[in-house]
Amino acid sequence: MRRFRFGAVVREADSGKAWAEKARRLEGAGFDVLLVPDHLVGPRLAPIAALTAAACATSRLRVGTLVFANDFRHPAVLAKEAATLDLLSGGRLEVGIGTGWMAGDYAGAGLVLEPPGVRVERLREALAVLEGLWGEGPFHFDGRHYRISGLDQQPKPLQRPRPPLVIGAGGARMLRLAAEEADVVNIGMRVKPDGSGPDLRDGGLRALLGKLAAVREAAGERYAGLELGTSVIQAGERKAEEAWSAADSTALDETPQVLLGTRHDIADKLRYWRDEHDISYFVLHHERDLDVFEPVVEELAT
Repeated sequence: MRRFRFGAVVREADSGKAWAEKARRLEGAGFDVLLVPDHLVGPRLAPIAALTAAACATSRLRVGTLVFANDFRHPAVLAKEAATLDLLSGGRLEVGIGTGWMAGDYAGAGLVLEPPGVRVERLREALAVLEGLWGEGPFHFDGRHYRISGLDQQPKPLQRPRPPLVIGAGGARMLRLAAEEADVVNIGMRVKPDGSGPDLRDGGLRALLGKLAAVREAAGERYAGLELGTSVIQAGERKAEEAWSAADSTALDETPQVLLGTRHDIADKLRYWRDEHDISYFVLHHERDLDVFEPVVEELAT
């Protein structure tokens, strides 16, 4: 039976002390991972610095991204930063990565938001570069988007052969890529091609079950070793969507992305999704739900 794991997305703090206290709260409550998103706009700390500070403030808690935007960094730069963070954290890094998608990030920074197919192809190449540079010896790569000429980066990650790779996926191409390459697949809603937000037609039970089936088929023999996860965007009582969020939870009540009710209601629903559909990694999307979710983590974490 798959072991439950729990993560929480933490976006901001007004001081280093406050950030450290948030990290220690998660560790003390039994969460497995503190996660930071990667956007250029909105009230969010930058991931590398924030994860380093969280790792320094804790001893057990793993740290990771949900998710690095590949278009923001050359993979050789990310490989170096991630290897360093993995070493300094004592091997507690989880590298979440996606293509980059939010139109406001690209427009504000003067970046070109290319079509989804181009971004997915570039991400596939970036994954090959990351894995190659985390390996032993000089690495060569000659792709459409990246070229590496005998680069041998030091240090290597402490976790071997590499830190766990998490890919957030909603659309068919990303689900297939995640099933083929990731250690953890975080299943969400498909994003609109223009980067304006999630495609609300893609929510609900039927869509989620279809994505699970797609991952299972694409993974083949890899499936048994995959960890499947999703984000919890409502817990306890339904709350208004946060102003910065493009999500809409109204169609998600039958999925594990919305967990309404008592502590026992929530725990029972999570057991069902693990036992019947293999989803065992649940990421709390909003800090506002921590008080509700902490007792659930205490009950289910082992």
